[in-house]
Amino acid sequence: MYEGSFPHKRYQKTLEFLRNNVPSPTTILDLGVRNPFVEFMEKDGHTVYNTTGEDLDIHTDAVKNKDAEVVTAFEIFEHLIAPFNVLKDIEADKLVASIPLKLWFSPAYRSKTDPWDRHYHEFEDWQFDWLLEKAGWEIKARDKWTHPIKKIGLRPLLRLFTPRYYIVYAERIKNS
Repeated sequence: MYEGSFPHKRYQKTLEFLRNNVPSPTTILDLGVRNPFVEFMEKDGHTVYNTTGEDLDIHTDAVKNKDAEVVTAFEIFEHLIAPFNVLKDIEADKLVASIPLKLWFSPAYRSKTDPWDRHYHEFEDWQFDWLLEKAGWEIKARDKWTHPIKKIGLRPLLRLFTPRYYIVYAERIKNS
């Protein structure tokens, strides 16, 4: 449907994963401000609302949206100091979340120009799974993919076969 029109490999992989686990139409609360990926979800038939850029570590009320059937969080949790609190307070019963994986050969991301654009956490897959489980979620599906870059060197070579992104579909465990 959108072949060749994705600005990033992760958009394509994320939309494929979403399609496989969340049939449209669905009402989605997407954590973070409106972004270009929202348009892909809307073209697929979803109704998407976004949080407004509030600090989710402090204002978890933003995730308590009773109308949302699904919460999506694409590369959000690594920016939070306390992602457990947000995951615990989500009222929707379904969650699709992706994170950049910790790479042993690369330091955690930190923007040189934007003091807010940094990763407080870079998880290994098992750590993110454990966080979700402790917050009351059961993972139903997961995927990983690489993020090669067009540069020469050891790190670019390692990125060819080392997964960089991890995505999960999880459902709220009843009585948690």
